[in-house]
Amino acid sequence: MSENALKDINQFLTFTLGKEIFALDIGTVREVLELTSITKIPRTPEFMRGVINLRGHAVPVVDMRLKLGMSKSEDTVDTCIIIVEIEFDGEYTVMGALVDSVREVFEMMPDSIEAAPKMGAAINAEYIKGMGRQNEQFIIIIDINKIFSAEELAIAKEMTNLKGGPGKAPVEEAVQVTA
Repeated sequence: MSENALKDINQFLTFTLGKEIFALDIGTVREVLELTSITKIPRTPEFMRGVINLRGHAVPVVDMRLKLGMSKSEDTVDTCIIIVEIEFDGEYTVMGALVDSVREVFEMMPDSIEAAPKMGAAINAEYIKGMGRQNEQFIIIIDINKIFSAEELAIAKEMTNLKGGPGKAPVEEAVQVTA
């Protein structure tokens, strides 16, 4: 394979929500964590599960099932948090994406990625970057930068100010939720 062809290969991290397989561009993924204790923050949208302590920093965690309009499910031993970096209007926000399980990193050539379906998808078509295929299974490639509104990202930034962050917001309002 030529050097130019190698540059064109896209890498994706695959994960599951229910029976569906989704993927994120590996360039947006910082790390994958086992499920840890999540501190619930009052007066936030239902899909915002709360914050985790990641090496001394409060990181907001979003339940991807709820954000994508799927039903809530119980956490299992396979439940993971994918730490992602989201870009919006030139600014970056670090968030955790709660998923049912993480599968693998796989590579795809750009020409093997199909356009997002215009109708019939269970989730908002704006969130879908494209569709891939691995073996005989379709993989929905998510554009993590389009999933959240400016207001939702502002809430996430406020949540990162907890536990002694730049805003030094009081932590007394936080309610501990165990996984």
